[in-house]
Amino acid sequence: MNASAPYQLDPTTVTKALSLTAARRIFLKNLSVLISMGVHDFEKQARQRVIVNVDLYIDPDGRIAHDSIDETVDYDFVRSAVMNVAESGHFHLQETFCERILDICLQKTGVIAARVSSEKPDVYPDCDSVGFEIFRVKAGPVS
Repeated sequence: MNASAPYQLDPTTVTKALSLTAARRIFLKNLSVLISMGVHDFEKQARQRVIVNVDLYIDPDGRIAHDSIDETVDYDFVRSAVMNVAESGHFHLQETFCERILDICLQKTGVIAARVSSEKPDVYPDCDSVGFEIFRVKAGPVS
């Protein structure tokens, strides 16, 4: 979205988005990052692989009129946000990591709701991964 342009959603659009009767979604799927994460001493010694997924729900009735990136949410923003958070320091919990990404995403103009998940695929040999997922609708006036 063009940061200088006002972006307000009418209550009907917000209701549709929240009920998921209509949706437009920008997503980042299976981004693999090396991150310092975990509560155990051995987890604090080396970075580990974490798989991150992000869904950003945007105006379900929005249309792209001019084929311009200014008319939507740029997914480069999503990847950069994840990478910056991943590099920002040690996280004891996946929950903290995901909530930090979610907060950044919900501050972005044009985002109505967001879902963030992380998975640690190398924790246990007898399962694909362990993880956390959070979904939240933007509080207050939607911009």
